[in-house]
Amino acid sequence: MSDLLPRVASAIVMVALALGALWLGGRWFVAFWFIASAAIVWEWLGLIGSQRRTLSSGISAAVLAVAAGLVANGALEFAALAAVLGAAVLAILERNAKPIWAATGFVYAAILLLSVTSLRLSVYNGFNAILWLFAVVWGTDILAYFGGRLIGGPKLWPQVSPSKTWSGFICGVTGGMLAGLVALIVQVPPTQRSIVAFVILGLVLGAVSQGGDLFESSIKRRFGVKDASQLIPGHGGFMDRLDGFIAACGAAALIGLLRGGSANPATGLLLW
Repeated sequence: MSDLLPRVASAIVMVALALGALWLGGRWFVAFWFIASAAIVWEWLGLIGSQRRTLSSGISAAVLAVAAGLVANGALEFAALAAVLGAAVLAILERNAKPIWAATGFVYAAILLLSVTSLRLSVYNGFNAILWLFAVVWGTDILAYFGGRLIGGPKLWPQVSPSKTWSGFICGVTGGMLAGLVALIVQVPPTQRSIVAFVILGLVLGAVSQGGDLFESSIKRRFGVKDASQLIPGHGGFMDRLDGFIAACGAAALIGLLRGGSANPATGLLLW
C-alpha cells in the first residue's frame, strides 16, 4: 500500500496532464511532449554518469525544440534529420565518457517526441490515434501490474526484471487490447474500422509496450540504478513512466507512416 498510494496519485496527475494536452492539441501538445523528451535526455545522461550533464542536456533540449518545431510545420523528414545531427553532437560532447550511450539516449528521446507529435498533428484522426494509443499502453501497464501481483507465477525475464511475470505480461497485453477496443468503438465510425485488425494491432503494441519496459529495465541494470530519477513520486522518472509508451508509440507511428505517409500517419494507423 505504501508503494501503491503515491503511484496512483502521481498517475492521476500525469493522466490528467496528458489528456489535457491531447485535448488542447497544437503547440500545447508539442510543448508537453517536448518537456517529457528533454527530461528523458537529462535522466539518461545522469544514468550513464555524464560529466557534462548540464551542457549536454541544454544542447539536446535546443535540438529537440528545433525538431518539434519542424514536425509542427509538417517537416517530419527534416525533424528526423535534426534528431540524427543532435545524436552526433551529443556523442561529440560526451566523447570522453560514453559517446555511444549518450547518442542512444538522445535518439530514444527523439523517437518519443517525433512519433507522438507526428501522430497527433496528422491532417486527420490525430486525436483518435493518440487516445487509442493511450488506452492500449495504460491498459497494458495497469493490468500487467495488478495481474502480476495477484496471480504471480513464472518470471518473464528474471535477469532483467525480477518482478515481472508471464501472468502479468499476458494480463497486460490482453487488457491493453481490450482497452484499445473500447476507445476505438467510442471514437472511430464502424464503417472505418476492422475489429480483427485492432485485436491484432492492440496485442502487438501491448507486447511492444512491455518490451519497452524490459528495455529500460535492462539499461538501468546495466548501470546499476533502480530508477532513472526521482522526479515522479512512486514512479521514479520520466523514463520509468514512459518506457512502454515510447516503444509502442514509435512502433505505431512507423505503421502509420508506412500506410498513411508523413502527412497523415494517424489515418494509416487507425483505418483498416
